[in-house]
Amino acid sequence: MSLHKISVQSVKGVGPAQLEKLNALGIHTVGQLFESFPSRYESYEIVDLHQAKHEDKITVAGQVVVPATNNFYRPKQSKMQFSIAVGDEVVKVVIFNRAFLKNKITLDVPVTVTGKWDFGRKTITATTLKLGIHDDNAIVPHYRSNNDIKSKTIQKIIKTAYEQYEPDINDDLPRQICDKYRLVSAADAIKFSHFPENNEQAKQAARRIKYEELLKFQLKLQVLKKKIKYTKSGFAKKADDAQIYTFLQSLSFELTSEQNRVLGEITTDLESDGRMNRLLQGDVGSGKTVVAAIAMLFVMTDGYQAAIMAPTEILAKQHLASLTAMFECLPEYRIAFLSSNVKGKKRREILQDLAAGNIHLLVGTHSLIQDDVAFSRLGVAVVDEQHRFGVAQRGKLRQKGDVIDILMMSATPIPRTLAISAFGDMDISSIKELPAGRKKVQTYVISDANLADAQTFIKETVLDKGQQVYIITPLIEESEMLEDVRNATLVFESWKATFNGIATVGLMHGRLEKDEKDDIMHDFVQNKIQILISTTVIEVGVNVPNANLILIYDANRFGLSQLHQLRGRVGRGSEEAYCILLSNATNTEAKERLGVIAASTDGFEIAEADLKLRGSGDFFGAKQSGLPAFKMAHLIEDYKILDVARQDAYDIMASDEFEHNPEFLPLRDYIERTIANENHQFD
Repeated sequence: MSLHKISVQSVKGVGPAQLEKLNALGIHTVGQLFESFPSRYESYEIVDLHQAKHEDKITVAGQVVVPATNNFYRPKQSKMQFSIAVGDEVVKVVIFNRAFLKNKITLDVPVTVTGKWDFGRKTITATTLKLGIHDDNAIVPHYRSNNDIKSKTIQKIIKTAYEQYEPDINDDLPRQICDKYRLVSAADAIKFSHFPENNEQAKQAARRIKYEELLKFQLKLQVLKKKIKYTKSGFAKKADDAQIYTFLQSLSFELTSEQNRVLGEITTDLESDGRMNRLLQGDVGSGKTVVAAIAMLFVMTDGYQAAIMAPTEILAKQHLASLTAMFECLPEYRIAFLSSNVKGKKRREILQDLAAGNIHLLVGTHSLIQDDVAFSRLGVAVVDEQHRFGVAQRGKLRQKGDVIDILMMSATPIPRTLAISAFGDMDISSIKELPAGRKKVQTYVISDANLADAQTFIKETVLDKGQQVYIITPLIEESEMLEDVRNATLVFESWKATFNGIATVGLMHGRLEKDEKDDIMHDFVQNKIQILISTTVIEVGVNVPNANLILIYDANRFGLSQLHQLRGRVGRGSEEAYCILLSNATNTEAKERLGVIAASTDGFEIAEADLKLRGSGDFFGAKQSGLPAFKMAHLIEDYKILDVARQDAYDIMASDEFEHNPEFLPLRDYIERTIANENHQFD
């Protein structure tokens, strides 16, 4: 029997009370228990000091050569220092609030310390100190837990379950794949991940688990792409060329070569009898909206309806305004707007006209997918900022028509290799060229020492000209964990005092109610607020052409792609625009990353750099992106494994082995079972 069908209650020692606590963590079966991998490991494995890197957390053992001295700098708060000989090095140890150990840290006493290594100063700022030489519990797993059940308890339950069910652990990977990459068995992967004897075992478990997760993911994409191609045929559309020409002639600009190329890819999809399933990605300001408008007009001229769904009412209304202006040359097409704020008689009239086919293009928010919204003949649906919608939400939109064509748009440039690997069942179009005349945003990196000068620059260069400013912070309120990171509430008070009588300062963050956020954003759009202090909730979708400067606090805390997205909020008008990155970081990597942003305004180039620098980057947005929630793998951090898995999945599906080799039977059964049971995110 599958371990995913055996209740965790069957594990020896798990009674009703512990069962309830495990269930609260989403652990219901033995399979889920084994897949509740540690969120992190605390390593106490003694390292070779010569191999340690600056700022690494390390454990070393040595003998005291300079006895401990203690300094109380506040009541009950102390700083103790001593030195130890580690091989041929003398290392200074600093540890806080361990005054009771002072008389034990004497000459020649052996000690084991764990902490952050400062290579230049030959100093360890210790978090753990043990008398004697210790190599027991060299690596300690830590689990996602809560106040009801502790990490150690979870590991103890997993240990009991492993001893009880180890013979029942099935291996889905064929032996030939495990041999090819020297992967440990499924049983050993579970054992090494939960009970590693050293760092190497934890690494081997991670290699196996990540590869298996990503291979299964890629195989699903291959199977789904095959299904879509052969079983999900659509309807070929034929456009009225005269109306398309009228539309293009009415534009106040000419399409770029990139827009024309992408438009050709989209219209080829629409003219075929296959179902379009395309991702249109382009940098901020690259002109995706006009391409989407032409795609929607294409199907409208053939008697179909079109819809465009945006994640917020502000963004949806911006689309309504721009599309209404674009379609003035073709007044026969009626455009309507639908959101949760459209109610009563007006809503009933829109729904009636939509069902009757009297509305040709519907613009809106999540309201478009409500059960009472029925189209007469929906031909194409455009999803803007697609990563902001959940799986079920996008699935409901697909059900609004009879095998409709789907065009998803994203302003988050994704490196092509990663895009192919992550969206293997979708066709991808990219616009990399910005429209003629669009100015590059001038970007500067400064420290706190230059903040006052920056504020003077903001007043004289931006505010005095009647323009507006964004100020971005990474946190809402103070955090004990990140004391050096500025927060929105404190920054708001500071800027409000500095610009008192000069400008109106507003504050917006994710904890505000939706109506509050909408009101604040509306006031900013109307220039009733000149300086908006905000967290990253303004990252996508907002178009305020009068905002021409953005200052980002603690810029080193953000991914490069996220910084680029934030920078894209300014420079949307004809005036010069500026981005100021405020950072006090001194380490080389942080400086290199910010240097990339300062030197380039190419989102795709930045995304590639983000990937190479192993920065987190926000390529796919929030948790509701629709991408799978892996147990251990990460689409960004593990992109090299992902690329190998993608090629392997392609080779497996291209051969006869997947269907006919008995070694592949467990893998095939898993793929078919999960696709059948899931409302799959890419289906």
